[in-house]
Amino acid sequence: MDRLDNTVRPYAWGSTTAIPQLLGVEPTGEPQAEMWMGAHPGAPSGTGRGSLDQVIEADPERELGAAAVAKFGPRLPFLLKLLAAGAPLSLQVHPDLDQARQGYEDEERRGIPVDAPHRNYKDANHKPELVCALTEFDGLCGFRDPAHAADLLEGLGVASLTPYVDVLRAHPGDAALREVLTALLTADRTELAHTVDLAAAACERLGGDYAPYAGIAHHYPGDPGVLAAMLLNHVRLQPGEALFLGAGIPHAYLSGLGVEIMANSDNVLRCGLTPKHVDVPELLRVVRFEPRDPGVLRPEAAPDGEEVYETPIDEFRLSRYVLPRGAAAHDLTRATPQILLCTAGTVRVGDEELSAGQSVFVAAGEKAEASGAGTLFRATVIA
Repeated sequence: MDRLDNTVRPYAWGSTTAIPQLLGVEPTGEPQAEMWMGAHPGAPSGTGRGSLDQVIEADPERELGAAAVAKFGPRLPFLLKLLAAGAPLSLQVHPDLDQARQGYEDEERRGIPVDAPHRNYKDANHKPELVCALTEFDGLCGFRDPAHAADLLEGLGVASLTPYVDVLRAHPGDAALREVLTALLTADRTELAHTVDLAAAACERLGGDYAPYAGIAHHYPGDPGVLAAMLLNHVRLQPGEALFLGAGIPHAYLSGLGVEIMANSDNVLRCGLTPKHVDVPELLRVVRFEPRDPGVLRPEAAPDGEEVYETPIDEFRLSRYVLPRGAAAHDLTRATPQILLCTAGTVRVGDEELSAGQSVFVAAGEKAEASGAGTLFRATVIA
């Protein structure tokens, strides 16, 4: 069992206080957006035996188990994070596995450097992800019913939005959403900025259902993504609730602290609220335009007190234990690799005592028991 030394990423959208408060340390004044736990080459966790990617590379079958290596290759297929949003992240979608492979091979063939700002596909993998709220957590997930989006836009009282409202009311759902999003992303940004500013002022004045979009506009004035965001479902998660973001589902996190887990990939296609490259044709190829319920997940009880967040993919499995003081130890031994993260209280795992924000890597088949009084998240794979 390896206690992990994890890197905190200082992205500009990060909260300055949420992660330090969880860790029980003084804020630095700088944004602290994500704490990474895993073997991602961008910021692998440290262990007493070297970085976790080096530990796994030295003996994949011992660390990951034969079944996981056979299914996913000699690498940890997920990345676990603490994510603290102090400002909205970019509107984005992720490709499915076939799209990622095709896109990666195409950009490799065309000789686009992997670090080029206009490159879409950093690798050949998909990036499904799950976020579980630790505090109240606001986000956008999936398209609204077009009629509801039309009502929201019409309620702003901005005349220049009327053409979009008319399209949303006149066409079938997927066609209407495609046409409006395409129009917003291909419009002249200078001309559209005035409409965005009028819409933002109306959101500020109206409040209520419009308040999240006023907040977005505050951070991204004049960005067409403010209007694109109004096509999406606004979701407010309570602690313990989660969202699963599958391929092609547009989404953005707005505020709050959560535990996030994802397949090990950096493939992101952006569609607004960002100064970064937006590849509109490729985005429109990947986005799934069907209206959908955001699908808030609540954990399902499993034996031995485990609460599981069920998802349709195998690269990761997230669950949690809420351990009451004095309860018997829970046997967490598993034939697949695990990262165990304490988010509240104090939990003992083997010889390691974890407080909030501390984590361990448990190799496949290694004996692991958890006891104490606190909350422990468990990340593993299905192999």
